[in-house]
Amino acid sequence: MPQPSKVLLFIATGCQHCPSVLLALGDLIKEGSIAELEVVNLQQSPDRAAELKVRSVPWVKIGPFELVGLRSKSELKQWIDRVNEPEAMADYYGELMLTGEIDKVTELVNKSPETFTALINLMANPETTLSVRIGVGAIVEDFAGSDILKQNIKLLAQYTKDKDARVRNDACFYLGLSQDKNAEPYIRPLLESEDAETREIAEEALEEILSS
Repeated sequence: MPQPSKVLLFIATGCQHCPSVLLALGDLIKEGSIAELEVVNLQQSPDRAAELKVRSVPWVKIGPFELVGLRSKSELKQWIDRVNEPEAMADYYGELMLTGEIDKVTELVNKSPETFTALINLMANPETTLSVRIGVGAIVEDFAGSDILKQNIKLLAQYTKDKDARVRNDACFYLGLSQDKNAEPYIRPLLESEDAETREIAEEALEEILSS
């Protein structure tokens, strides 16, 4: 079994929801769901809060997940249980996008480039909502021409053959954003697609690569 998570909690004097989150995490550590709980008062540790970019409390860090605001015990337990689950990062990024925290996702991907695959997983998931798909697109555009995007060319290439046109087209578009000639062989077959939109996106993706 995975080692129980270590959890970091930032609170502040006078915070309305901090006591509830602290109590919930206290119960979880008693139950053995958490190996260690560190509680920090934001007002007493402003430098550390600034380093971790803690802007509001309660703020909880569980593995790679940073949760802000009132969270129930069951919700906290869910994220604790999912720390080592590969699909969880995609769900976490999706939640951040739904709450308008697109910049936070970009920040986390820059900090942990391996989590870029979570964005691709969201792209490839047919159940991903339109608003989250738009968010994924905006974030990937921020990484245009970056090493992070180039390192994921082969993974994106797998989805250029997807039966879902949305997935296929997004993968093609993102390959163009890589601005890397290694992506060209995966895009060219889409120029012969029966779908007019796919052909148009493939043409634009190739132009993006060839003009870089």
